[in-house]
Amino acid sequence: MAYEVRGLRKSYGDKEVLGGLDLSFPEGRITVVLGPSGCGKTTMLNILASLDTDFEGEIVGFGRDEASYVFQEDRLLPWMGAADNVAFVLRRLMEASDARRVAEEALSAVGLASSVDARPGAMSGGMRRRVALARAFAYPSEVMLLDEPFSSLDLKTRISVMDLFLDLRAEDGRSAVVVTHDVREALYLGDRIATLSDRPARARDSFDLELDRAARSYASGSAAEIEARLYASILS
Repeated sequence: MAYEVRGLRKSYGDKEVLGGLDLSFPEGRITVVLGPSGCGKTTMLNILASLDTDFEGEIVGFGRDEASYVFQEDRLLPWMGAADNVAFVLRRLMEASDARRVAEEALSAVGLASSVDARPGAMSGGMRRRVALARAFAYPSEVMLLDEPFSSLDLKTRISVMDLFLDLRAEDGRSAVVVTHDVREALYLGDRIATLSDRPARARDSFDLELDRAARSYASGSAAEIEARLYASILS
């Protein structure tokens, strides 16, 4: 199944945010959309998630099933424990007991089996982000949308949580669209990286990567050439 946007335009009043955006997202792969802050990346994700239906252009593939969405903030309900936060998005799909079971399995997969009843206020930022990932993977969608999901974490925790995401997504196999303004993050995560212009956002370049995780490491210089090309693309 193809995932594409064709001629996507969006304005708020007289302010054009998306200026005729054309992108394709390979099925079963991670596509990273890389662009400067404020260029319209989150707006694009909201359209893909059917949270915003006031736009011009064509969306292909998205919208057939609801997407799993990982927001910039963890958006956990503070009065609920971790498992109840994950189960909350599942309860209209299954019985409460089944939702709880699926939630606990998802939390175990992200290393939080002993924290199923912990509330967000008692968790570190990395733990809250893992709960948000568990919630997204627990939801039975065909595509995941991630809006700068690691930007609030320190570098060491960020790499750890990104590794967790990559492992889970490789096992799960669903398509994913990640937006970020961070070149190194894009390089670490993406099978394909699409770069955007400043607002109103248009597609600039697309890079398909065949690099193993060691070559993408923050401590490796193996991907320096593609990194330089990415910087050139977003800064031009």
